[in-house]
Amino acid sequence: MIVGSRGSKLALVQTNYIKKRLSDLGNKKLEIRIIKTSGDKITSSQLYNMDSKGLFTKELDRAVLEEEIDFAVHSLKDVPTDLDEDLEIAAIPIRESPNEVLISNYEWEDLNKSSTLATSSLRREAFCNHYKKGLKLKPIRGNINTRLDKVLNGEIDATIMAEAGLKRLGLTKYIKNRFPLDYITPPAGQGALAIITRKDSNIKNKIQKLDHYESHQEVLAEKTVLEELGIGCQWPLGAIARIKDKEIELYSILLTQKGEILYKNTLTGPIKDSENIGKQLSKNIEEYI
Repeated sequence: MIVGSRGSKLALVQTNYIKKRLSDLGNKKLEIRIIKTSGDKITSSQLYNMDSKGLFTKELDRAVLEEEIDFAVHSLKDVPTDLDEDLEIAAIPIRESPNEVLISNYEWEDLNKSSTLATSSLRREAFCNHYKKGLKLKPIRGNINTRLDKVLNGEIDATIMAEAGLKRLGLTKYIKNRFPLDYITPPAGQGALAIITRKDSNIKNKIQKLDHYESHQEVLAEKTVLEELGIGCQWPLGAIARIKDKEIELYSILLTQKGEILYKNTLTGPIKDSENIGKQLSKNIEEYI
């Protein structure tokens, strides 16, 4: 089997994790093929100022469609909601932490109007504005290590990252604060991986053994909100679902870029109704889009 991956250190760690999981199930012959994506080539623009749909996935998905590779491993938050009709998410393994974290030499409460925080996420920018700290916000691109270095060498005072990537790379010692999910709400699917195959793939049954039901239902609820609204990172929208006591709880919040809350709500229901809960919450948000 040939698996496609981006060439970043994080992408390869994630792909090697899937490779090991498959190997443990008896699938020993597995080759990793690195494919560069559009998102890897563009380093100077804010993602929300461009058409970012499939920016980090489309070249890999094309390789799956053309059977150059058997499957691809993506960070699920990068997967567009309108996946090609001949492709499917065959498995979502157990999810890593979805939380956002602060990378800084300073505590969150110590950052103020003289502090520079760099982010290329409109959602993170909106949350920073919401808490009225007067931070000097500036754009930043690059992989995790590049962004870490900019904090450590004092080029910027702080940045916000996904905890999952830092955990997978063994870089958690650089985390200054871990934000609660309702304080800085993550994007739909954060912390989860998606394994993409062709719908007619003859290896799909092997891949499906890696699926984690509860993680799958959580991200299904979250991504359904985006799919129904037809939006991406051009809107500061957070969505997080958690399974508690055999029920799924979906929380979503929509802000303006300036940090004003347009809508927030939590819906709860049976786990099997996760998609419908996502649809219901998206209808509530629709009038604010």
